[in-house]
Amino acid sequence: MQIRSLKSMLAASSMAGALAFGAITSAHADEYAMPNLLVIGTPGTSSGSFASTNGWGPTLQKDLGINVRVVPEDSEVQRHRRLTERRDLALSSVSAAELRFQIQGIGHYATMTPVPQRVIWHHNDTPWGFVVSGDSDLHSMDDLKQGGLRVAQGQFSPPMIAAVRDGLPAYLGMTPEEGAANFQFVPASSYVENCRTVVEGRADVAYCATVSSVMAEMEGAPGGIRWLPMDLDNTEAWAGFLEHRPMVVPGTITMGVSSSKGIDGLASNFLYAAPADVDEEFAYRMAKWFHQSFDEYKGSHPLSTRMSMKVFREYLDRSPLPVHAGTVRYLKEINVWTAEDEGWNQEAIKKMDSWMAAREAALAEAQASGIKPDANNDQFMAIVKKHTQGLEGFRTRL
Repeated sequence: MQIRSLKSMLAASSMAGALAFGAITSAHADEYAMPNLLVIGTPGTSSGSFASTNGWGPTLQKDLGINVRVVPEDSEVQRHRRLTERRDLALSSVSAAELRFQIQGIGHYATMTPVPQRVIWHHNDTPWGFVVSGDSDLHSMDDLKQGGLRVAQGQFSPPMIAAVRDGLPAYLGMTPEEGAANFQFVPASSYVENCRTVVEGRADVAYCATVSSVMAEMEGAPGGIRWLPMDLDNTEAWAGFLEHRPMVVPGTITMGVSSSKGIDGLASNFLYAAPADVDEEFAYRMAKWFHQSFDEYKGSHPLSTRMSMKVFREYLDRSPLPVHAGTVRYLKEINVWTAEDEGWNQEAIKKMDSWMAAREAALAEAQASGIKPDANNDQFMAIVKKHTQGLEGFRTRL
């Protein structure tokens, strides 16, 4: 239960938000200088995340007098490496689902150095669904049970692989093994290629975001596209899907290409995330700017409207992911952070630290044993499982 109502908290935040961006009293704040160049990583150029970040970037550049560079990186693994290892990104626009994979070391992430991360701000809640060509004989999810169908599989994102290889069969009441026997999975090296497969005739169905620019292109192609409704009342089907995609939220699609609106699908929240050791003052100033300048940049892209305090506050009520101390400081300052928030956030930090420690121990044991970290190496993955077994996974707080 929230300590305050959303309405009262947002009213308080609006009053606080009216204050000028400047006056910060701490000694560190007086000494701290924002970076001359702010580099933000996003999914590829056809993604809504890339377009919307480019939308607000110029406003931040004007307000704070710093250069903003938006770097598209379709490979989730490479973007994660640039954020946490190379450190040539200050922020990354990443889905909550991908963050779970990164934290828990799922798939290839198991081989990478574990780095704790924190949420800086909410980016968007992207609607997703299963799309087919407009002239397809497939009209419902049940039609996918006929077998022998080609399903696009984006190789660049472990959560997207999980959605089609595990989540889709589970939604249809199949085991992953039955799914592998019934479907032909068509590999795609990028998000755009993944979606285009259905209009190019290379796949029968693909898992795509309704707001990405490639969908508008596909909708305008001869024959167009259609979306397969994922009935919200089919609790058994959803229970199966959520076993494999525990960070998504079922709902009716209201954003994106016209063919998707009103269709039952799901939302995947994208967040601006950073390593936990990012300077608190940087996170504080970014949070403050995101909130106070919202009216200036909200019209720069449809997804930018999802960066409001109202949407972020609603997301905090179900997020299992820890929020950065700098963002927390700002939210406390404007009376939007509650004692309940503090409680679950501290638990989320402890949970993340537990995963980091377990994965570090697994990598250390593998190195001591001369076993190469490789997601396809059964010996290595057995070590990872030994150290992480019993840890509670991250899951949307419903």
